[in-house]
Amino acid sequence: MSFNKITIVGYLGRDPELRYTPQGTAVCNMSIATTEKRRDARGETEEHTIWFRVTAWGRQAELAAEYLAKGRQVYVEGRLRREEYTDREGVQRVSLEVNASDIQFLGQRAEPAERAEENGQVDEETENEKASKPVSSRNGKRPTSKRAPAKEAAGIEDDDVPF
Repeated sequence: MSFNKITIVGYLGRDPELRYTPQGTAVCNMSIATTEKRRDARGETEEHTIWFRVTAWGRQAELAAEYLAKGRQVYVEGRLRREEYTDREGVQRVSLEVNASDIQFLGQRAEPAERAEENGQVDEETENEKASKPVSSRNGKRPTSKRAPAKEAAGIEDDDVPF
């Protein structure tokens, strides 16, 4: 028996790209960066960043494209694949590709109007989108993810996580 599973907690390097296959299946591509800090031989701290190309499918892809944006923190589980390719300059490169099986949105959720303001764009359509979203009947707030991020629930800080 063999097993291929990876867990990533990182930040989006650009906005997700959503497209549809000819059969109508949603596909979302994202770039996610993970960074770890290490001490070099001189004792100085240096950062090492690893980039992953993540692909989500179906409803999960649509949700990722709708709610995620560049800079947002995300948790991803999936299967890892290493791909080799030659870039435009003729240099042999390697990419790490993840076929996502589970995606959890971490951190605060930005409303469409807030995302537009962050990008320097404010228009009536984003306000209309905000107004047309379903509202929870319990507290008048918009529904969010069913699971709270584990680190927020347990009071764990980023520095406490060993990866």
